[in-house]
Amino acid sequence: MKQDYTLHGWQLSYFSGKTRGYLNFKGLDFKDKNVNAYDLMYRIPKKTGAMVMPAIQTKQGEWLQDSTIIMEELDKRHPGSCVTPTTPKQLMAAMLLEAWLDEWWIPIGMHYRWSYPENYSLFINDASKGLLPYVPNVLRKPIAKKIAKGLQNFLPLAGVRKEQFKMMENWTEKTLDVFESHFAQHKFLLGDKPCIADFALLGPLYGHLNRDPAPKRDLLDVRPNLQNWVERCHAGEGKQGAYIKNDEIPETLTPIFKTIFEEFYPMVDDIVVKLKSFIGDKDKISGDHISRSVGDITFPMNGERFSRAGLPYTVWMMQRIKKCFQSLSREDKQQVDSWSQQYGYQSLSNQDLGPELKRTAVTTQLA
Repeated sequence: MKQDYTLHGWQLSYFSGKTRGYLNFKGLDFKDKNVNAYDLMYRIPKKTGAMVMPAIQTKQGEWLQDSTIIMEELDKRHPGSCVTPTTPKQLMAAMLLEAWLDEWWIPIGMHYRWSYPENYSLFINDASKGLLPYVPNVLRKPIAKKIAKGLQNFLPLAGVRKEQFKMMENWTEKTLDVFESHFAQHKFLLGDKPCIADFALLGPLYGHLNRDPAPKRDLLDVRPNLQNWVERCHAGEGKQGAYIKNDEIPETLTPIFKTIFEEFYPMVDDIVVKLKSFIGDKDKISGDHISRSVGDITFPMNGERFSRAGLPYTVWMMQRIKKCFQSLSREDKQQVDSWSQQYGYQSLSNQDLGPELKRTAVTTQLA
């Protein structure tokens, strides 16, 4: 009998791990299918408009792409064990964590994969088997190496630049220590049940940091609480759990939200500045497409300055959060503002996020 859903992805894929953990938690009937060359080059782009993974195919022939949209849509279709908190502070906290984990952590995941040669053979082996499963190694490995070269060419844009390696590594060690301490006290980020943010954290940690040999040995094997969280989150545990009572945010995550407000928010602000400059003063017609990057941005990281390409998609993620905040009742907004003010941020409604954006496949456009 045909499964309700097919997950097109790879074990080594950043966002496939996020999506697979979510599907496991929901207990949905799905087939986990390795993306082959035909899927990647032709079928997925034809169905979704983008050469990306993961993608979800329904039994009825629908296609969903983008892990955030996939979880949002499937939660609507299967409301049992919804992974989006319903109380105001936990809702906003989960959405902020998801945006930060999806967008900020990309250079971290890419650095720990591609800057350590011992990881290379695992990528080539997995990618070659996925792309051309029925072709001999001698023929399929050169194609996987070509894919690897394309990904490596993207590294400087993502901020994976040699002069920033030490900065990223210091930041990562410090941040993973916070999560290690948190998971010593809590099964998941907001209690005994995973939320959208848990699956976002699974993105960089499952496929990259806890699977590639170098970061697994140096970062996760020495942090058993964090490693155990990766395993239970990916396996879909926590179905009978609940979020912390009274809409509380764990104190153990205070350093994480300090990082978000002091580092991620300035990153978003710089993208908005570059986005406005990119658009220019001339009138724009609704639907105009925007480049995937609007140029280099610079923002704080652990007391230093980090540079990478600014992605309008990040702004689109934050605009979703702002719209959700604006839909809250006055009382709920006040509760959220009271929480954000402890980090020196007066209100989630204050940030200038530029012109409204609309997501189309992997690009954004003016709404």
